[in-house]
Amino acid sequence: MGAMSTAAAHGVVIGTMTDEKINSNLPNAKAEAAPRNLTGDRDAGQTPLLPALACLKTAYSHILGYSVAGEETVIQAPELNVVFDIGKCPRPVLTSDFCLLTHGHMDHAAGLPYYLSQRFFQGMCPGTVICPRPIADAVAAMIDAFGRLEGKAIAHRLIPLSSGEEFELRKGLVVRAFPTFHTVESLGYTLIDRREKLKPELAAQQLPGHVLRDMKARGEKITYTLDIPIMAYTGDTAMAETLAHPDVREARVLLTECTFFEASHRRRASVGRHLHLNDFLQALPSLQNELVVITHVSRRTYVPWARRTLERAAAGMAFTPKIEFLMEHTQKLQVVAGSAAAFNPAPLPEPAEINEAEA
Repeated sequence: MGAMSTAAAHGVVIGTMTDEKINSNLPNAKAEAAPRNLTGDRDAGQTPLLPALACLKTAYSHILGYSVAGEETVIQAPELNVVFDIGKCPRPVLTSDFCLLTHGHMDHAAGLPYYLSQRFFQGMCPGTVICPRPIADAVAAMIDAFGRLEGKAIAHRLIPLSSGEEFELRKGLVVRAFPTFHTVESLGYTLIDRREKLKPELAAQQLPGHVLRDMKARGEKITYTLDIPIMAYTGDTAMAETLAHPDVREARVLLTECTFFEASHRRRASVGRHLHLNDFLQALPSLQNELVVITHVSRRTYVPWARRTLERAAAGMAFTPKIEFLMEHTQKLQVVAGSAAAFNPAPLPEPAEINEAEA
């Protein structure tokens, strides 16, 4: 089913902007040509010191991680005790008990055995891995293979999910899977704050507590369930219906890929089943999120240029949520060739001085 017809089935109009209209909003080559790569046109002698993690604070959790297409994606919400995908498993994400794996591509899943093994090594409880049901056997086989290499079983819990299925992370916090559309089996995940609320008609009566307790004891239903989607993570996905899904467009915070931004990269996006800027712009008017965090930008793209391009293209829209690019929130550590700090170790004492000190 096409993106527009699927969105209509959800009662959502994704947008009426044609490619021509969108492209007319994009800056032309004379206005601002796309830089060559992730670091822009920076001098070749100036390179990142480390692949620094990004850190972004939201009202619900910090977002800590690293996400560059084809290289590594790992995004942690530490206060919510989850890490979305695992990348190469940077050390901070070991603290999350739940790993929500969207698909099996190496840049999203390579660190999984290390995550589980290190948690055991450091005396933590076994990690729980939630993954798409069709890849569960392969994930289990990978963990088993590394266990045989280590000479011991790797303690873990594996929870396969299908689209629409849920798993309770803790009381009041549920993860629910939604469909995504990538080159391999994949799922996205929404974290849901689930609350039991007193029915409005009972609340209006202002009944005393003992009356409500008696009603409950008699088996009467006095509450209803209120689900508040607080954070959604798409992983890798083409447009299809992903951004039109209610759990995605209504989440307080949306973490979504948008891999390609240049007009010449439309085919790359189609072949790799990733989002292009044009796809994102079509969905943008329907998003109800407080904050959208863009992840998984291609290394071919300079992120500040991508942000400026998006801002220009969305300038005429009546309403858009606040948008941040994850990788604009990294540490700003750099090393410039030839200007490293001198290494001047203290001179070793002479043997005679050592003997005198021992004496």
